Amino acid sequence: MLFWPIVLVVVGGLVWIRFAPSDPDTWHVDPQVTADQDLSNGVRRRIPAGADTLDRLNGIILATPRTDRLAGSVDEGRVTYVTRSKWMGFPDYTTIEREADEQVVELWARARFGKSDMGVNRGRVDNWLSELRAGDEG
Repeated sequence: MLFWPIVLVVVGGLVWIRFAPSDPDTWHVDPQVTADQDLSNGVRRRIPAGADTLDRLNGIILATPRTDRLAGSVDEGRVTYVTRSKWMGFPDYTTIEREADEQVVELWARARFGKSDMGVNRGRVDNWLSELRAGDEG
């Protein structure tokens, strides 16, 4: 008797995770990165930046599978993206921002659900930054 209610609760939770709305007022915020940090549910990075770094990084991020822009733009100097996991659709949010002097870009990638992202955001951000550096060398 208890089996079906448990199944319904689990399925309902998975549906909520997959289709939960993303409020830009909650996620499109200043990254406030003062130093590189590996967090339990995400990562923060500060990288040296030229005038086109934010634009190039925006292109790299948008080329990532299951990633969409949530809010902001390169012209505004801050963009927030949602990247969903392949199977479960867990949303991760990444905000990038160019400092006013254009010498630094800040990145803050974080999971919405759970206390740990098992390094997924760190891996994704490290791949984006590797691709950005490869473009600098090429």
